[in-house]
Amino acid sequence: MEANRALITLLAVIAYLALCVGIGLWSLRRTKSAGDFFVAGRRLGMFVTAFAIFSSTMSGFGFVGGPGLMYSMGTSSIWILGTIVISNIIVLNLVAKRIRMVSELRECVSLPDVAAARYGRRSVRASVAVVILLGVLGYLATQILAMSIVLQGVLSDAGVLQQPSLALCVAISCSVLIFYSVTGGIVASVYTDVIQGAIMIVASSLVFITVLGTFDGGLGEISRIVAADDRAASGPWGTIGIMGALAWFFVFGIGVGGQPHIITKFMMLKSLKELRYVIPLGVLAYSFAALLWIGIGFAMRALVITGAHPALATPDAASAEFLQTFTHPLLAGVVFAALLAAIMSTADAFLNIGAAAVMHDLPIAIRGRSLGNELVWARVITAVLALAAALIALYSGDLVALLGAFGWGTFAAGLLPVLAIGLNWKRANALAANVAIVSSLLVNFGLRGLGIRLPYGVDHGAAALVVSLVLFLSISFLTRPEPIPRDIRRVMDL
Repeated sequence: MEANRALITLLAVIAYLALCVGIGLWSLRRTKSAGDFFVAGRRLGMFVTAFAIFSSTMSGFGFVGGPGLMYSMGTSSIWILGTIVISNIIVLNLVAKRIRMVSELRECVSLPDVAAARYGRRSVRASVAVVILLGVLGYLATQILAMSIVLQGVLSDAGVLQQPSLALCVAISCSVLIFYSVTGGIVASVYTDVIQGAIMIVASSLVFITVLGTFDGGLGEISRIVAADDRAASGPWGTIGIMGALAWFFVFGIGVGGQPHIITKFMMLKSLKELRYVIPLGVLAYSFAALLWIGIGFAMRALVITGAHPALATPDAASAEFLQTFTHPLLAGVVFAALLAAIMSTADAFLNIGAAAVMHDLPIAIRGRSLGNELVWARVITAVLALAAALIALYSGDLVALLGAFGWGTFAAGLLPVLAIGLNWKRANALAANVAIVSSLLVNFGLRGLGIRLPYGVDHGAAALVVSLVLFLSISFLTRPEPIPRDIRRVMDL
């Protein structure tokens, strides 16, 4: 079986890609309207919703980028994982219930719909749609790049192609993604999440057991090897230092309330009563998956230090190299397939919210009505966005995790004040919302575009979030409150 390791992995990946095609065709029959395409007809149960949220959170960022961060920066990225408790408390208490209720009251199919219902202004709808579109391109590029790196390793190890180019793997990944997303919409994504989520919970535990067996002393010996090479890498803050680690904790912990690929899932929940069970289930699944993030990244660093494995060409290769070299062939095949499933379903979710921003929200904001035949336009724009994100993935030059952090920071800084605070604070107004969004984009994209590095390793997204929060709160305090529709006010009073 060991001799056929690469073939087993390749067959598992082919089987999964075939499953994606099948799910896409099955979902096509269940997708009859824009409401089905964007919010799954608001008929998801708590288990499907919980696994959809879990998969959207981890995806390529967690399963490929996370181990890459552990490999390159040591324990710094544990501060991202450590946000799980605070972030889910924020989502449950500030965002989930109100977004679910507003979406049902006003028949919303997107977050800009919710923002427009709260603030009553087209300008806010347009601002939210723009920040979603820009963030989607960055985060979607993360998923395509992660999927392509995994596929590149599988094809190379199986001997199907000698040194397949990243461009070829991006083309294959993007083609499958477009078919899967265009045919099935969000329905294809959420039902795939249930299958791959269950697989990843079990597989992550088994991979972590394998990690413990790579050295006789287990995790303790791994930590000692890393510390002997670079003490900071195994320290409490990792190699980016205290300020950088706390900045990640801030932007990932607080910023979850502005992540559209997560909070839109609550709009799909069938019953509001099931909301109390969704987040605990998602946290439990996330905790198991975190074992893969920590274990593979740290183990690969120790293996390279000791000479048990050649140095990696890129930190993003940590997951693929460990699975292909050190795990049981069947486990490697299953994990690779599940990794692709997580990446594919999350990419579909981003395409979904991006398409809604382009063909539903921006036209309403500009001319007062959406495009005719929304379902057809949704599918066309989905394909266009996927191609644009594929180009970003190829030419940005960033690691998977850093692209993901940029996308997360864009959403957090732009949407957290407007939605998480705005749906709970009656004094918030449209001017404050628009200024917060514009300022967050100027700071985040400006610092990145000019290549400015902040002191102490502070993330650009954290700086943008601070600026947007200060401006949002200040302007809301200094200007008059605006009238809020009665039905929205009742939701805010709950």
